[in-house]
Amino acid sequence: MRDLVNLNGAVVPGDQPVITLDNRAFHFGDGLFESLRVVDGRPCFTDVHWMRMTTGAALLRIDLPKNLDRASFERYIVELVQRTGLTQARCRFTLFRSAAGFYKPAKNDGGFTFELTALPDSTYTLNPQGLLVDIWPEMRKPVNDLARHKTLNCQYYVMASLWGQQRGLDECMLQNDRGNIIESSSGNLFIVSNGVLYTPSLTDGCVGGVMRAQVINLAIANGIKVYECSLNPQNLLAADELFFTNAVQGLQWAGTYRTKRYAHRMSGIITELLVKATASS
Repeated sequence: MRDLVNLNGAVVPGDQPVITLDNRAFHFGDGLFESLRVVDGRPCFTDVHWMRMTTGAALLRIDLPKNLDRASFERYIVELVQRTGLTQARCRFTLFRSAAGFYKPAKNDGGFTFELTALPDSTYTLNPQGLLVDIWPEMRKPVNDLARHKTLNCQYYVMASLWGQQRGLDECMLQNDRGNIIESSSGNLFIVSNGVLYTPSLTDGCVGGVMRAQVINLAIANGIKVYECSLNPQNLLAADELFFTNAVQGLQWAGTYRTKRYAHRMSGIITELLVKATASS
């Protein structure tokens, strides 16, 4: 296994510096990223990741490089998998504005990187023990057009994770500036009540997660009702299940929120559907 990364379409050693100190991703967080799962050497849900990335790039007014299109996006990942031998991995794609300047960039040309990190499991696996979770109370995420995209400004999620770590929690949930529960520090959230799925609406400021969309589609295709709506702390206490989703881990179920205890029947069913969908794609 070799430590390699893709920088602007070229595979280079990953154990030495590949970008300069004045890179706008470092200086200003000027860009966005995608986290994809690689299963048996194949990146999962590439179409959806590409669509979200290009939508985010348009919002940030970053011009895509000429050597990056839908076909090369997947080809670069597969090439890196073959060169490194990491067939079960997390793939991190970063798009940044490649230009001089301070807050005002000199131009809007984009640059990009792909990185791979090995994963222990060959496919999506539900956590054996339920997560201990709570609501992060210190700050609230504003609702705006940026809220739905995975920009390089991840400070809310970092701060929430640190708060949870200090209290022995496995995960924290974030609220928007209206007080609604919108997501966790590492993904989207769903609750289950009487066999029905509920997840925060994108209009409440949660990230438009790729796995969120997959879970919604799988549920509907299998006769499970799903509602996108505003959720508050009382909804968490009334729920039968609570689970979180992201494109790398799949589903992770919560066992305890304060005095509330949760089951994980639905999260197990959807994980099985997800594994089957990934294997047949």
